[in-house]
Amino acid sequence: MSKIHSDVILEKMMSLHPKIIDLTLDRVFHLLDRLGNPEKSLPPVIHIAGTNGKGSTLAMIRAGLESAGHWVHAYTSPHLVRFHERIMLAGNLISEPQLASVLGECHAANDGGQITYFEITTCAAMLAMSRVPAAYTLLETGLGGRLDATNVVEKPALSIITPISHDHEAFLGDTLEQIAAEKAGILKPGVPCVVGPQPKQALRVIRKRARELNAPLILHGTHWRAGKDRGRVVYEHKFGKLSLPPPALAGAHQIDNLGMAVTALRHLEQNENAFESAASKPVWPARLQRLSTGPLADSAPDAEIWLDGGHNPAAGMALSLHMESLPPREMHLICGMMNTKDAKRYFKPLARCASGLLAIPIPGEPNSLSAEDTAKAAESAGLSAATAESAMSALMQIVGDHPRSRIFICGSLYLAGTILRENG
Repeated sequence: MSKIHSDVILEKMMSLHPKIIDLTLDRVFHLLDRLGNPEKSLPPVIHIAGTNGKGSTLAMIRAGLESAGHWVHAYTSPHLVRFHERIMLAGNLISEPQLASVLGECHAANDGGQITYFEITTCAAMLAMSRVPAAYTLLETGLGGRLDATNVVEKPALSIITPISHDHEAFLGDTLEQIAAEKAGILKPGVPCVVGPQPKQALRVIRKRARELNAPLILHGTHWRAGKDRGRVVYEHKFGKLSLPPPALAGAHQIDNLGMAVTALRHLEQNENAFESAASKPVWPARLQRLSTGPLADSAPDAEIWLDGGHNPAAGMALSLHMESLPPREMHLICGMMNTKDAKRYFKPLARCASGLLAIPIPGEPNSLSAEDTAKAAESAGLSAATAESAMSALMQIVGDHPRSRIFICGSLYLAGTILRENG
């Protein structure tokens, strides 16, 4: 089985359950038991849930730990270009032979049983990580927390809940309280949890669940805070202050993400060099990423092109704040979204800073919102909108009329992955 390419096995796994998402842990625990319970052999786990900032915070923690000389595993989703991006083993992308091997083992152990793609691939990731020595394991939830496939570790070293907002309402609930209850499902008895900035409704739910489990909370605004001062980040905690470089990742929201990362690193007893590296060294593609090379950039040499995969109302607000923080320049959007997202609320904050939007379908995604429906949502939010067939045709249309404009390709991580593949 290990000689079969991972893409072939992944394709088989797509057909093991009629639903893409079906939240429960029963199937995961059953398969992990058949595999010898690799989740019990992972290096100390830092488990991260939340709506926004999970991946960026994980990337910062990883940069800090690795700069301190620690080998680190990391599991994230979704991938942008290749599935291998989801699994880092001791600081390196999982190799093709390793991936094909663990996928094959999981597929055989599952023996045709119903299990979702995310569930079986999470089991494969844990199997791979259990076999490679490392100091820490960073686990990012895929959706929610309580019934997420990653929520099988009995006692992580630390939990983190990043800012919670509306997203995936069909699975997590319509209110912030319901969504927060699902995210707070990663809390474990006695395990400390770093909590990022939260709406009051969400924080009440997290506090209540923490009291029930006697899980200590390390709260933004109470135990730590982060802010910008004279081009630096000032991180304050109970025992003093730290002055750190501004985050390498773009966007004002990254300051709070850095605060969560530094709080986690402090709990893990890392030193100030790790804190500095958490700010200056993380790499996290498609999150306010400037595209300065490749076919897209080459075709619009006088334009400024950015790529962002955020897709919910909070992400729309973060994108608009970043747009407003940049030097004045005419700004346009190229946007594709999935039909599960609240497009109008995503566009609402962007209407105040973008001159116009060209809507496109997401290539190869059956659940893509049509370009026409994306344009209608944008117009209902106050944006001038039209449609285009592809990102390249949209780009050519914009630069033909506005050659020196600033262009943001946005709305979906799936679209961002397509752009990164096409842009080399």
